[in-house]
Amino acid sequence: MTPLEFFANHTYRMVFFGTMTIGLVAGALGTFAYLRKQSLISDVVSHAALPGTLLAFLGAGVVLGADGRNMLGLIVGAVVVGTIAALFANGVARTSKIRIDTAMAVALTIFFGAGMLLLRVVADGSFPGKGGIQDYLFGNASVITVADLATSIAVGAIALLLMIVFWKEFALRTFDPDHAAVLGFSARTIDTLMFTTIVIATVIGVKAVGLVLMVAFVVTPPAAARQWTRTLRGMVVLSAAIGAVGSGLGAYLSVALGSIPTGPLIVLTLFAIFVFSLVFSPRRSVVMRAIGRSRARAELKRDLDREAAVR
Repeated sequence: MTPLEFFANHTYRMVFFGTMTIGLVAGALGTFAYLRKQSLISDVVSHAALPGTLLAFLGAGVVLGADGRNMLGLIVGAVVVGTIAALFANGVARTSKIRIDTAMAVALTIFFGAGMLLLRVVADGSFPGKGGIQDYLFGNASVITVADLATSIAVGAIALLLMIVFWKEFALRTFDPDHAAVLGFSARTIDTLMFTTIVIATVIGVKAVGLVLMVAFVVTPPAAARQWTRTLRGMVVLSAAIGAVGSGLGAYLSVALGSIPTGPLIVLTLFAIFVFSLVFSPRRSVVMRAIGRSRARAELKRDLDREAAVR
């Protein structure tokens, strides 16, 4: 399939621009999770998004009698519960001797277990509009509508705007939390804002990609960008670009190659970019490090030979 044929199809355009939006927002905001060594937090959030979306579905459809499948309502539910899960994991690590990785694993299993229980309740009940709600487990990019795309762009823009407005606070909290505390910045407030943006970046992609694969959108672009950049600003911009380009390219290839699931192919595309960065980046690559070690050994050998000749 040619690019012209691809973009002439409405469904394919929605998949392309929808996944690009998800990749851009997740790549930019995932940088802070990566730098704080909390990459697993996106996995916690994505799994907590399941009970969040189901609670929003039940609350809107059953209690209020509204459209339970409304994208904005589902995102709000996922953001609220996802933020609670992220703060719960960090709160446990901060107030106890439990390490953050263990706390995140505990939070993931608790919220995902609650989500699976709610999913069974929805599946067994006679709730209007419940068809396809299980797509949030593995995602289905082909169901992205214009309204879904507009909602993702709007919500993602809000998250990016929060990052820009609180850039200094996020940077200080990431690199020098003690200095941030001395300057009077509330650690709890900054963490809540930061994790809220990361939650938004994660949950806007759950419908298209699924909670199982969404972690790759948050983690892989920053990991690849880190190989090329030395500044936080450059890393955020490059990570966003990698997320957008990798997602768009993966979406195109999933259609062009014929009936290949979009989410998994995007993940593989992002992984290919990461491997390329790991091997060929000018300062941090495996190749450059091997060359540096080889030069160091050669220089050491020359120095030893000179000393032996003098003696």
